[in-house]
Amino acid sequence: MSDMDATDHAILAELRRDARASMTAIAEAVHISRAGAHARIKRLTDAGVITGYTVRTDPVQLGHHASAYVMLAIEQATWQDVQARLRAIREVEHMALVGGDFDVILLVRATDARDLRRIVLEDIQAIPSIRSTRTTLIFEDFTRD
Repeated sequence: MSDMDATDHAILAELRRDARASMTAIAEAVHISRAGAHARIKRLTDAGVITGYTVRTDPVQLGHHASAYVMLAIEQATWQDVQARLRAIREVEHMALVGGDFDVILLVRATDARDLRRIVLEDIQAIPSIRSTRTTLIFEDFTRD
């Protein structure tokens, strides 16, 4: 959406900070009327800029004491199949098709190191068109507000 202005960006920043904020709170934070905030959020939603609302969680509080980025090299023509199989692995929190030394990067959350080992060696590497993997452990992570 090319016609976004500073107010639209400010609204999006407020929603990223707290998606549960009231329309009144958002309007006050960006110095516009409540009706103006509502109209802009509707326009951003209708244009596909806002695609949904979500909850951020603390992985450790959820019992995920081992997290890793897993990079995959795959057979290029098999991306659709690999993607479908990876989506079926519930511990894969995020995946991205990328360029560079690897083709896919996964964020994997596991209960502990043994569980992480199982996911990488038994679930991910069992997908036939994955040529190689590289796992990088996450010691601590954060999400920008």
